Amino acid sequence: MLRTQTFTALKQARNFSKNNLLQAKTLKDTFKDIYPAKAAAIKEFKKQYGDVVIDQVKLSQAYGGMRGIKSLVWEGSVLDPVEGIRFRGLTIPEVTEQLPKFGEGSPCPEALLWLLLTGEKPTLEQTKDLSRELASRAELPEHTAKLLDSLPKDLHPMAQFSIAVVSLESESKFAKAYAAGVNKSTYWDYAYEDTLDLLGKLPSIGARIYSNVFHNGKLNDIKVDVNADYGKNLASLLGFKGNEEFNELMRLYLTIHSDHEGGNVSAHTTHLVGSALSSPYLSFAAGLNGLAGPLHGRANQEVLEWLFKFREAVKGDYSKESIEKYLWDTLNSGRVVPGYGHAVLRKTDPRYMAQREFALKHFPDYDLFKLVSAIYNVAPEVLTKQGKTKNPWPNVDSHSGVLLQYYGLTEASFYTVLFGISRAFGVLPQLILDRAYGMAIERPKSFSTEKFKELVSNLNKK
Repeated sequence: MLRTQTFTALKQARNFSKNNLLQAKTLKDTFKDIYPAKAAAIKEFKKQYGDVVIDQVKLSQAYGGMRGIKSLVWEGSVLDPVEGIRFRGLTIPEVTEQLPKFGEGSPCPEALLWLLLTGEKPTLEQTKDLSRELASRAELPEHTAKLLDSLPKDLHPMAQFSIAVVSLESESKFAKAYAAGVNKSTYWDYAYEDTLDLLGKLPSIGARIYSNVFHNGKLNDIKVDVNADYGKNLASLLGFKGNEEFNELMRLYLTIHSDHEGGNVSAHTTHLVGSALSSPYLSFAAGLNGLAGPLHGRANQEVLEWLFKFREAVKGDYSKESIEKYLWDTLNSGRVVPGYGHAVLRKTDPRYMAQREFALKHFPDYDLFKLVSAIYNVAPEVLTKQGKTKNPWPNVDSHSGVLLQYYGLTEASFYTVLFGISRAFGVLPQLILDRAYGMAIERPKSFSTEKFKELVSNLNKK
């Protein structure tokens, strides 16, 4: 009997130790264990089905931004026109419900990073460990800090962001390993280290830009707390220490803006430059330059500027008639309604809804939110009547600036920097996967218009 009890106790102890070890496994160890089998499966998939035709391309697509052409491999997320974005199969509500959280309810980017890279959900302890690891990598090299401090204040924050990230190339473990001639089977390891180093430093970069441009450098002495999560640290560095609602907003913002398939400008650019075996620093800086464009990440700034003009014009009259008149005035003047429509989505952006729910919970009576809500109730009908858009519903940009305005982060030209920090959590894991799976350099075929005419002519003769 005693021997049986002793054996049972030892077995339970071993199981407990095994469970603890599993829970304590780092993100890097987890990925190292799972990627070889996935790489082998992809290799076999290509071997077996490599000649299968997966799409047909129309001439209009070649001239229309390559919209809808199925030609990119992106593991982290897939965008459905009706359901919206799915992160490794999970919708935004499912991510909020199923992933570990800090605080009262918003998802956190650390857990999403784990999910996007591995396809697995981390434990809360693993998420906390990853958060501490990112915080431990936050310090900027002296030359990057001095470079940021030397830049003119009227240089757009996104230009400063890109410059700072490029300057970190001096720290690239990937670039140094490649120069040393390491085996390509280990490229992912160095890409991983660069990714975590860069993610750890992004809040310090963003906050220093914010401090220098808008607060005369007064926030530059705030330090990262290694025991705080990523969103909380970013909030603190921006001068919002102790504001738990703003911490929650940062967690939500960083998570929902992180990834949106691989075909958008910032994601595709990061992937494209990375396919040349440029380091994660240079690849991400290229993606940031794409994100800075007004048709991509800077759209949120344009939305907010339009909302201010809208509010001034209607002078507090948020009736349907007043909103409808201003919308038609906007459209009839040859302009678009900013924050509405999407290249892929054909319904209200779930990211918009996540932000709307946050606002309804925390500040339902905020005047600017009331205006956004009034527009939401009217704009789809107006845009449908106009008939020039395939998607008359709001996207993520139509709401994000309002949340930041409420809490006092009112400098709209900085908003895309926050978007950039968030987007890193989506595009950088894919770089690790690209190196682990041995993805090829990207090199599609291009034709001149004359060559396309020749092609079309020859096809019509058949």
